[in-house]
Amino acid sequence: MNRAVCLGEILIDCFAEQPGLPRNEVANWTPLPGGAPANVACALAKLGNSVEFIGAVGRDRWGDALIKLLVDMRVGHRGVQRRIKAPTRQVYVTQDEQGDRTFAGFSESDPAAFADAHLFADALEADLFTGASFLVLGTLAMAYTDTRQSVERAVELAAAQGALVLVDVNWRPMFWPDPAEAPGRVYPLLSKAQFIKVSDDEAEWLFGTVSAVAIAQQLPHLKGVLVTAGAKGCQYWLMGNTGTLPGFAVDVEETTGAGDAFTAGFVHQLLHRGHQCLEDAAIARDVVTYASAVGALTTTRPGAIAALPTPNEVEVFLYLN
Repeated sequence: MNRAVCLGEILIDCFAEQPGLPRNEVANWTPLPGGAPANVACALAKLGNSVEFIGAVGRDRWGDALIKLLVDMRVGHRGVQRRIKAPTRQVYVTQDEQGDRTFAGFSESDPAAFADAHLFADALEADLFTGASFLVLGTLAMAYTDTRQSVERAVELAAAQGALVLVDVNWRPMFWPDPAEAPGRVYPLLSKAQFIKVSDDEAEWLFGTVSAVAIAQQLPHLKGVLVTAGAKGCQYWLMGNTGTLPGFAVDVEETTGAGDAFTAGFVHQLLHRGHQCLEDAAIARDVVTYASAVGALTTTRPGAIAALPTPNEVEVFLYLN
């Protein structure tokens, strides 16, 4: 069953076109679709998988645009809820003269004011999970009561289908009304996952270590741990098999969405091979290599979703590298 469900935020990232200016002085912005779970859903679809996205957007022009994007990307969107009183989230990002980007606020002052914070659990349709073998989640949803309840319900529905749960921590403190509450809400979610993916910074924050093996020892129920370090590569613990992979040498255009593409590449492999393939050390390494290639290719073009590679592009890249 090569079908997955991704649940969480879908939003608009607004990138400043004038470098070196504060938000209130920027005259022009480039709006691009984003949100980690939505990026993963689009990447999975582009790699040829059946995927359903569940989230919430406002009943506004940005919400219309994001639903059209899902349609164009062939991502199922029956689970997308529309909110009348809560707008689609817009994230403003400025950049300095060197091109380094900085979060510059939301379009509303309250991070809980947006539609993605109000995904209602009682509106989740159980049949959206029928036939799914993976549920992919982030942790930003845990910041908001309504969407947190939807995550908990989705995990129950996935378990009823025998689906595996992957949590990509994706720590973004600005999304949390009270960031101090994050660890206490993230840990219970990790206890229900079979796979987790963290950056090295996130691993240090949550577990006090960047070792995939040490994290697996802290959470012995897990089937896999992936610790990424951007261009430096990644390390993994997958059903007892461990290893470290260097990053691929590519000409980087933009890194936005590379981690989400990595996640999608990993899930794509397990959708087609079955997670039991990870019991073989060589295959486990191949799976992570594939995920790394998908992530690396995404950095070679601008736009988190526009840059996502096709299966043929990944195969050619791996052949050449």
